[in-house]
Amino acid sequence: MRESAFSALLTDAGREVLAGVDPKEAAADRLAVASHLRGDPRVGALDPDLPVSDLVNAVLTQVGLRERGRAKFGDRAQEMYFTPDGLEQSTRRVVADYRADRTAAAADAALGGGRAGDLCCGIGADLLALAARGVPVEGVDADPLTVAVARANIAALGLADRARVREGDVTETAPGAYPLLFCDPARRGGRGRVFDPAAYSPPWDVATDLARGSSAACLKAAPGIPHEVLPPDAAAEWISVDGELKEAALWFGDLADGPRRRATVLHERPGLRAAEGAVAHLDEVPGLGPAPVAPARRYLYDPDPAVVRSHLVAEAAARVDGALLDERIAYLTSDRAVVSPLWRVLEVTDVLPFSLKRLRSALRARDAGTVTIKKRGSAVDTEKLRRDLRASGSEAVTVVLTRIGERPYSLLCREVAGPGRA
Repeated sequence: MRESAFSALLTDAGREVLAGVDPKEAAADRLAVASHLRGDPRVGALDPDLPVSDLVNAVLTQVGLRERGRAKFGDRAQEMYFTPDGLEQSTRRVVADYRADRTAAAADAALGGGRAGDLCCGIGADLLALAARGVPVEGVDADPLTVAVARANIAALGLADRARVREGDVTETAPGAYPLLFCDPARRGGRGRVFDPAAYSPPWDVATDLARGSSAACLKAAPGIPHEVLPPDAAAEWISVDGELKEAALWFGDLADGPRRRATVLHERPGLRAAEGAVAHLDEVPGLGPAPVAPARRYLYDPDPAVVRSHLVAEAAARVDGALLDERIAYLTSDRAVVSPLWRVLEVTDVLPFSLKRLRSALRARDAGTVTIKKRGSAVDTEKLRRDLRASGSEAVTVVLTRIGERPYSLLCREVAGPGRA
């Protein structure tokens, strides 16, 4: 999408054309909708200097991106503007809001009348969340079209009095230029996703220097960032949404006053969001040793990915008076059922050394028809196993495949509670 074509969408006429396209019709028959738009004189009038085909493509691209954007931004997506890369790389609204709440709490003391900086701001998801909380913020991004989209989002959401965006190279930003800093280094290159923090843009050492130069700062990183590259002066937080691990947030300065490691579980599905305790934290306990190991007890705990990735499984075990089934695998067992968004609780009915024949017989004895298969530490092809089990009964059973010591096991379970559910 060309910047000039995008700019045409920001006029009153452009917004009218966008509003007149049914996203479901466009998804079902893009060619027919494109043909209709090419014949609409309002489209060509958006910018007479551009080919109509460019304008039609800009309209349909934006309509499609807004519809896709609902997954991250809800109904607000219909007011916003996107680029394909910008939408893919943007922070989900529930995460941006959560992080902005924590950041805004330190804003008055950190800013002292200054302005926060959002480096590598993209389409503006994080700066919009900060500005909505009254934090004056300036975004910086190197891509002219992305800057134009971020500015359009600021205007669309009525935040121009608190937020602005400029085009620039964030590596030229001096440490301390912003007393309050947020930075989301780019983690994509010409060959796709970048996993080495040294290859982020800006590189990890540059980003951490910028964070240390501010009174308070937050760096966003991929959730798989190696623990060995985490700065010792930062508090690290792994954040998941509805059971899917989304990011690691590194907090510096006045924002690093919490635990050194934290797992945070958020929910955005309506039923879970409304549940008591649907936002939960698990914090590092200094001096806590490794979790004990014990045979299977009455209940099995499947920790949220944020708990596993933050290396807080021992803290989870301590919360439930539990132990690991195997010291290398993050399944916990306990005689207590403690409901929390931090883990899924299953009641164990059978513990079987794994074999297809034995498992099929046990499921038949329980009249199993709906079989949910979970695994950790198992190489079994779950889809093939599901077909081979040929379950045809009326009961729901969860099968957990794992390894205990050197032997593969299957545990038959029934669910007590999932994340955010009593």
